[in-house]
Amino acid sequence: MSIVIIDYDAGNLKSIANMLSYIGAEFKISSAVTDIKNAKKIIFPGQGHFSQAVKNLEKKGLIDVIKTQISDGKPFLGICLGLQILFETSEEAPGVSGLGLVKGCVKRFSSGKVPQIGWNRIKTTQNNDFLTDDYFYFVNSYYVCPEDENIISSTADYHIAFCSSIQKDNLTAVQFHPEKSANAGISFFKSWIASD
Repeated sequence: MSIVIIDYDAGNLKSIANMLSYIGAEFKISSAVTDIKNAKKIIFPGQGHFSQAVKNLEKKGLIDVIKTQISDGKPFLGICLGLQILFETSEEAPGVSGLGLVKGCVKRFSSGKVPQIGWNRIKTTQNNDFLTDDYFYFVNSYYVCPEDENIISSTADYHIAFCSSIQKDNLTAVQFHPEKSANAGISFFKSWIASD
């Protein structure tokens, strides 16, 4: 099995599946622990509320297998909420712990219209293998603040400069929606899928 898109009863599964089909990638949508263990790569889609996502993962018994697969070095891609849930805490859900795989927190934008909706240009850092400085589609009220700024792979601006993606070893996660980002998103997915 090549890629598993994790189904946790939330997230933008259809649009990601459509993108992967379009570029000819082999994938399966699943919440089965066995499928996740056997996958070559994992995509964690995101859309919804931080607290509900954590509850759904707990209900389906997926937290441990996700943590283990990432710890074991399996390529993992988190999208939007799939980036935020990797962190320890979020202002969206005080008192609810994220997966804690990345040290830091998730903060709410304090200026401008929230959520930010639309195209925003990212600026890549040297810690980046898959992205180009281009416009990507965002829908977010919150942004991540990693303790280790060296893992930031791109930034964007929405009244403040904020982290728009991270990359650390086998872990890649983005705040924007590459599956809705036209040619820039296609290029990103192809690059990530082709990597070892």
